[in-house]
Amino acid sequence: MKLAILSVSPRAYSTQRLRTAALDRGHTVKVLNTLRFGIDLSHDEPDLQFRGKQLSDYDAILPRIGNSITYFGTAVVRQFEQMDVYTPNTAAGITNSRDKLRASQILSRHNVLMPATTFVRDRADVIPAIERVGGAPVVIKLLEGTQGIGVILAPDRKVAEAIIETLHSTRQNVLIQRFVKESKGRDIRALVVGDRVVAAMRRVAQGDEFRSNVHRGGSVEAVELDPVFEEAAVRSAQIMGLKVAGVDMLEGNDGPLVMEVNSSPGLEGIENATKLDIAGAIIDHIDNQVAFPQIDVRQRLSVSTGYGVAELAVHGEADIVGKSITDSGLREKDITVLTLHRGAQVLPNPRASTVLEAEDRLLCFGKLEEMRSMIPERRKRRQRVKKLPKQPIHDA
Repeated sequence: MKLAILSVSPRAYSTQRLRTAALDRGHTVKVLNTLRFGIDLSHDEPDLQFRGKQLSDYDAILPRIGNSITYFGTAVVRQFEQMDVYTPNTAAGITNSRDKLRASQILSRHNVLMPATTFVRDRADVIPAIERVGGAPVVIKLLEGTQGIGVILAPDRKVAEAIIETLHSTRQNVLIQRFVKESKGRDIRALVVGDRVVAAMRRVAQGDEFRSNVHRGGSVEAVELDPVFEEAAVRSAQIMGLKVAGVDMLEGNDGPLVMEVNSSPGLEGIENATKLDIAGAIIDHIDNQVAFPQIDVRQRLSVSTGYGVAELAVHGEADIVGKSITDSGLREKDITVLTLHRGAQVLPNPRASTVLEAEDRLLCFGKLEEMRSMIPERRKRRQRVKKLPKQPIHDA
């Protein structure tokens, strides 16, 4: 295949290892500076310029988008997606993972266990927020930070309040997070490629430092992951839309607590710790997936007038409970079930004989009017516009 590695650091260890692994497997590979691209929307089809010239065709790209160029970098990745070039990490996945609040919101929607987290802006809400996560000490995190930068441990409530107030005064957005004492300055980094964990290491903070990042002087050791930790790592990466990701987890008393999903994980620390060819595993995955470029499913399926993608909840009183998909009448209504969600279980492309249960959630494609008819009616407000009242504004 012909592969482009998008990176502004061609001499970095990770970039060099990925390039070497691709060359060793007989692929054509180039490292292209992400900032030298130009997005060309002047023709009939989406295109890209590189160093002022039309970019040649590539089978796949591997984005290594740094935190400082997230907006432009993801725009370039998105353009490759529109050109049907395979990328293991979508622009949406990179954007979602880069913002700690957005990532936490998405993961919590899918019942992924994380340290208790809150996000507030008004000074009056800070102390209640600290209490909601279990009280001091608390961890304060900037929304966009890497390598442990912008992560502060506040030992008591007054210090936490002062730090948050100071950061808010500089227009910084911060998360307030429970300090997981039982982790004892340790965390797990699992490297996910495709649908499996290819390597994992434990990072241990040095001295009084609570951050275990290698860039903060933390030590690393290879570790065999418990299946529960593997499942949490793979599921978190998939939810974020990433096929190559570093998933950081704390070892909580009740199991893995996902802290962060990194879309451009460094390879040096984990390759040295595990002695595994992780770069090679990433290249092999891309080679096997080149025929299946990432597409925006909702965008593609919603092109036909009157058709779209929607999620239907199966309520307990619905007449399709206890019936198979075949007998439910969905197909007669021109509705196709793409995925069935049952608790934490996901059934892609469910069989026609699958029996529907109460509280199932069905991701469907079909006629929007037919799908709307299956949603329980809610009380509607009267459509007639009333006259403006004599006192349109009440005193506070």
